[in-house]
Formats: sequence, C-alpha cells, structure tokens
Amino acid sequence: MKTPIRLLLADDHPAVIAGVRAAIEPISDISIIDTACSSTEVVALLDRQPCDVLLTDYAMPGGDYGDGVPLLSFLMRRYPALPIVVLTMLDNPAILSGIIATGVQGVLSKSDDVEHIVLGVRSAMGGKTYFSPTMQAIFNTTRELQGPGMRPLSRRETEVVRLFVSGLSIGEIAQRLQRGKQTVSTQKMMAMRKLGIEREADLFRYAIEVGLVSSSAALPDAHPRS
Repeated sequence: MKTPIRLLLADDHPAVIAGVRAAIEPISDISIIDTACSSTEVVALLDRQPCDVLLTDYAMPGGDYGDGVPLLSFLMRRYPALPIVVLTMLDNPAILSGIIATGVQGVLSKSDDVEHIVLGVRSAMGGKTYFSPTMQAIFNTTRELQGPGMRPLSRRETEVVRLFVSGLSIGEIAQRLQRGKQTVSTQKMMAMRKLGIEREADLFRYAIEVGLVSSSAALPDAHPRS
C-alpha cells in the first residue's frame, strides 16, 4: 500500500483547520500529521518532524518568523525541498504574483471547493504547480489586462507609491518631488494600473509586501488578512 502524503496544515483560524481536516480525513493518500496556528509553530514542527507538503495560510500575524511573502521566502530558503501550497482569501493580483514569485507549488482560494485542496496537495507532491479555479481566473484576467508587453514600475512611479503609502498626500508628494500635482496623480494611477490594483487599500498592501514601506508606517488596517 502506498504511503500517504504527510501534510502539515497551518492556519490561525480554528474553523479553517477543522474544515480542512474534515475534508482530508476521508482521503486515503493524504494524512495530516500536525497543525500550526503561527509561523513559530510551523518552524518548530518542521524542525522536529519531516513532512511531504506544507499547506499554509498566507496571513498569520504574531509569529516569530512573520507571515506573508517574507515567511514564504524564509521557508523556501530553510526547507528548499519542501513543497508549499498557500491557502488564502486574497484576490489582489499584485500580492498573488508576489506569492507565486517565492516559488510555492500552488495557490488555492478558500472560496473554492475543498476538493481543490486535495488536488493541490497531490500536485505539489508530484512536483507540479496547481492553482484553484478562482486563482487561475485571476491570473488569466491579469495577463489579459497587462498583455505581453507589461513593464515594471518606473523609478518615479515607485517613488510616488512609496511616498503615498508613507502617508503623504498627492499635493505633499508633488511639493517634495517638485512635480505638478497632475503629474504625480497620473504616475500613481499608472502604477496602480500596471499592478492590477483598483483600490488604494490594496496599494498599501502591495507596498508592505514588496518592502516599499513597513507595516507600522502604513495604515493600521492595511495588512492583508488570510
């Protein structure tokens, strides 16, 4: 009989843990060996016992190793052979692109059917990348909107975004950079368009994730949840 895939499940919401456990327990080829609710527990468990796949929430604040992209990048460096699948409610294309860039084996939406958790874990174990339907639709739409010639943010656009999420108004940015208010406003709008971002709250989230500004310097509620 084939040995079941040893799965470590991490999420700071007990209801999610219970739901995933209920979906996985009837599956004969996957076994949840343990659960964690913070990055501290994830690292402690991975250091103590081997597993085949890590299924983790994206946002688990409060742990010693952070969360989000910094945590994923840390885990990829510390456990380079471990396939990681992210389970999240996020739907922002810029942040999701950042997740993929870390090298994870899959990104699953909590809004999709639980069967995709099973498919994602199996794909990761087989060395394949898997996106649940909601995530695949977001990526497809983003590619269509951006096109093959999509360029990264320019230096000036990056500068405007950094100052804006640091708390300066368009007028204050224009004064500091000695540019017209309309020019600064246009550069901010172009940056958001390139990133596939429509809401300013998501611009704050993006800036935190890529390190343009610290979470303490941005809006208090700007950190993405789950």
